[in-house]
Amino acid sequence: MSKSQSTGGTVTVDDITYQWQLEREPHLSDDDGWKGMTIALLQRDAKRQAWVEFPAPKRLLKGLPRGRLQLDDATISRCVRAALSAGWEPMSRGKPVVFMVDADGN
Repeated sequence: MSKSQSTGGTVTVDDITYQWQLEREPHLSDDDGWKGMTIALLQRDAKRQAWVEFPAPKRLLKGLPRGRLQLDDATISRCVRAALSAGWEPMSRGKPVVFMVDADGN
């Protein structure tokens, strides 16, 4: 049996449930070179998403085969906390807000 990589789920931070979903795999951009994986966060019953972009994996920069970070609840929780501390207001309206994090989600 092979491992399946999760591309979405829910996580609870400070008694609030957030849904997350893989928005973009790491990819090569014509303008910016390698871009990292992006996940979308949405507080349950809220209107505004936060997109959290990870740095490009070092393996891609070295020309090695593609791969992405393994996402676990702890990493997603750190992403939620980082987005909230950077000014994400889930109950406001508007386009998704993009935040950059490190490989650990901070």
